[in-house]
Amino acid sequence: MKIHKTTCANFRNLADSATELGPGANILVGDNAQGKTSFLEAIYLCATGRSLRASRERDMIRFGAEEAHAGVVMRKGQAEDRLDIHLKSNGRKAATLNDVPISRIGDLLGSLPAVTFSPEDLKLVKSGPGERRRFLDMELCQLDKVYCFDLQNYHRVMKQRNLSLKSIKRAPQAGDDLDMWDSQMAVLGKRIMKRRQWFLDLIAPHARSMHEKVSESKEQLEVLYRPSVSDEEYEKKLRANRERDTIFGSTSIGIHKDDMSISINGCDARSFGSQGQQRTASLAIKMAEIDLIRENKGTSPILLLDDILSELDSKRQGHLVGSLTGIQSIITCTGIEDSLKSLESSAFVMKVQNGLIAPS
Repeated sequence: MKIHKTTCANFRNLADSATELGPGANILVGDNAQGKTSFLEAIYLCATGRSLRASRERDMIRFGAEEAHAGVVMRKGQAEDRLDIHLKSNGRKAATLNDVPISRIGDLLGSLPAVTFSPEDLKLVKSGPGERRRFLDMELCQLDKVYCFDLQNYHRVMKQRNLSLKSIKRAPQAGDDLDMWDSQMAVLGKRIMKRRQWFLDLIAPHARSMHEKVSESKEQLEVLYRPSVSDEEYEKKLRANRERDTIFGSTSIGIHKDDMSISINGCDARSFGSQGQQRTASLAIKMAEIDLIRENKGTSPILLLDDILSELDSKRQGHLVGSLTGIQSIITCTGIEDSLKSLESSAFVMKVQNGLIAPS
């Protein structure tokens, strides 16, 4: 799958435009705050239905506008598909594939597999559990639509359970619903746990192999799933924690508390790894996504590299750039790094200035 063209209207600070992309490396060069990241965000929105960075989707709409649009024209062989996302200032969002409405945004996941690399991704190891859960969920949602719907339903049920917990003090009968919510959370939670374990079992060998290459076989990386509760005790623990949960008005155990452990040579990388080791581990895990998507989707993902090379030393730059062969990538930078020189002759190089994207 390749992106042939992108379109944007009223999207952040980008000028309304249609931009053609090459099948290999596409390098966007420009100063900060000119629209490079916004361009990647528009593509990521089409791939996942979510923003790369905004907590509120209306923040992607240009100031003063009522709605924004992002679209991509995708090619696979001779087939061509057009995917469009429309955002409205009232919070509504709509998607179409070849002008046919997509009833649920989750249905577009997997249509355009994408892997992102940004300075924030290098913090995967040293960040808190929430960032690692987000990594698990976003990658699994691209691979497995059922997982995406289970995850959405889980959070919906947990929200209802939390509302019941908060209501018990003033309306004790609200607790009558807890058995139902506990049962539903346990069923959904156990399915999610099973898929997270499956995902990490698959990605761990790829990450280990990639880490050995980057560290020149000096270090061994291990990635393991750390659920907050066993599937056998899921519902039992929910019931046992009701008194505590009622006091705090929230659910204290479940898949929303899970984590993944990342160790180097048997030592916890978050606590004991150097900054260089943490970055190497994060990079290896992210690069492993590429192989995993290839294996499960039968196609290479689109790579979105947002000013990542300036955060890496020359050795890590070389390994990342070396992985771009045969893959469509969109790379943002303030200047052509030495590691990109090998790609420059065959790449589409574009200048980004004041929201305008033009061939360099």
